[in-house]
Amino acid sequence: MAEVIQMPRMSDTMEEGVIVEWHKKVGDAIVPGDLLAEVETDKATMELESYQEGTILYIGVDKGDAVPVEGVLAIIGEKDEDYKTLLAEVVSKNNDSGKEEKSDKKSSEKQVENAEPAKAAPAAQKSTTTQTQKSVDVKEPTPSSNGRIKISPLAKKLALENGIPITAIAGSGDEGRIIKKDIEAYLTNGGSKNAAAGSAQVNVQLPTIVAEESYEEISVSQMRKTIAARLGESKFGAPHFYLTIDILMDNLMAARKNMNEQSPVKISFNDLVIKAAAVALRSHPYVNASWLGDKIRLNKHIHIGMAVAVDEGLLVPVIRFADNKTLSHIAAETRELGNKAKSKKLGLDEMQGNTFTISNLGMMGIEEFTAIINPPDACIMAVGGIRKQPTLDDSGNLKVENRMKVTLSCDHRVVDGATGAKFLQNFKANLENPVNMLI
Repeated sequence: MAEVIQMPRMSDTMEEGVIVEWHKKVGDAIVPGDLLAEVETDKATMELESYQEGTILYIGVDKGDAVPVEGVLAIIGEKDEDYKTLLAEVVSKNNDSGKEEKSDKKSSEKQVENAEPAKAAPAAQKSTTTQTQKSVDVKEPTPSSNGRIKISPLAKKLALENGIPITAIAGSGDEGRIIKKDIEAYLTNGGSKNAAAGSAQVNVQLPTIVAEESYEEISVSQMRKTIAARLGESKFGAPHFYLTIDILMDNLMAARKNMNEQSPVKISFNDLVIKAAAVALRSHPYVNASWLGDKIRLNKHIHIGMAVAVDEGLLVPVIRFADNKTLSHIAAETRELGNKAKSKKLGLDEMQGNTFTISNLGMMGIEEFTAIINPPDACIMAVGGIRKQPTLDDSGNLKVENRMKVTLSCDHRVVDGATGAKFLQNFKANLENPVNMLI
């Protein structure tokens, strides 16, 4: 007589189980003790064994699917036995009680719909099994009435593979049955392959760790609140996309050295990046733009925001009309504004009006990163550090180049991919050929 195997409640808080692996398939013959499946519960992965003998006629859930407690897992009976009438009864009963699982209901009803019309026959007697391996206190191996030690097929297989004598294992399953987790516990606690027969389980004494959980909570400053609000609005409001380009810096490094021999103020690489970006923005108005909701503002002036890290967050002083200023002028202004930012002496007018922003972490050893757009700008450029990179010249000789990566974050509502890419090509050309910035 066919019997339905339903999902057992394997823990007191279990509402459903996930089939991790089926160890049997439709058509397989089984005997009591055979491992049917591994089931993941809310607490552990456990073995589901059969107490029946027969043939698997039906499997109602696929590997990886979840099944509620009492949901249909499989039907076991005699080979070629008609199970569809029994399946229809179980599905109907579960529908009435509201306990069927959605995917199980679909699978079951599909099987019922595809079945031939049921012929008059005595009502099938339904027997459900809710077998599982439950966690109990560890016991010594318990032989059955015929002297054989009880062990699940999977546990037996693992024991043979690892050379473990089953007489050395204490079973935690029903009636002292040795199950998979007992073998795993034995190996974890000091057992090894090819262990000597009759050896006792090894108990490992772990050291006692003395520690205390602790934490500190600090009030959020108004600056941090403002930064969080603005950047949160930008990140989740503006559809960001990112473009990265690699730049050869050898010519710029040589040019900077010559410039600093003449400049009244030391020119940094960041000053050169600001100037190169400002010059490139002249030809790319959509990169130097702002999103205003119902319109796009194309700024004809170029004000570069310079991100400066301070203890409480990030400030962005602004270099106004950066494209019209000399490198020494930019160098003097960035130094002054940077010092003001760190000492919290920036005026409100010195932090407003940016049309494009640059964030540079190269001096901190960061080679590449992405930045969140600084409203109302349409773009922000993240600048990494200069790194040495080996390469081959045209003759096949090995040489070392100085290279730098920058990543442009773009607001896709304003800037398209090709627009951002053309700007980066222009910017790259300015750094690789510094004379472009001076013309």
